[in-house]
Amino acid sequence: MAVEAKQNNQPVAAGQEKVGEVVSTKMTKTIVVEVVRRVKHPLYQRVVTKRRRFYAHDEAETAKTGDVVRIVEHRPLSHLKRWALAEVIRKAVVIDEAHVVAPAGTPKKGSAPKKGSKA
Repeated sequence: MAVEAKQNNQPVAAGQEKVGEVVSTKMTKTIVVEVVRRVKHPLYQRVVTKRRRFYAHDEAETAKTGDVVRIVEHRPLSHLKRWALAEVIRKAVVIDEAHVVAPAGTPKKGSAPKKGSKA
């Protein structure tokens, strides 16, 4: 297998690379990455979105759902895993629902009048 050298002197195996979004991290040391590509249909000439899911090995479990990651080709690690996480390109934005403020004039949960009562 050919080995290339990156600028920061880390050897990287030559092979395919793909960029996609992490859609699942429910397995131990495994992430599911969805790669989306847009291609022109050969007959109808319309742009079609094609999606493909890849199972990738994440040793340190650094990727979370929603992250944009780069995966590289790897030797088979299991029945479905043939890719490995190379880097997390962009972290997902996490919104904490406990700190979200409701807009003014919005009734709170449980404050609606009961049936039969005059409001």
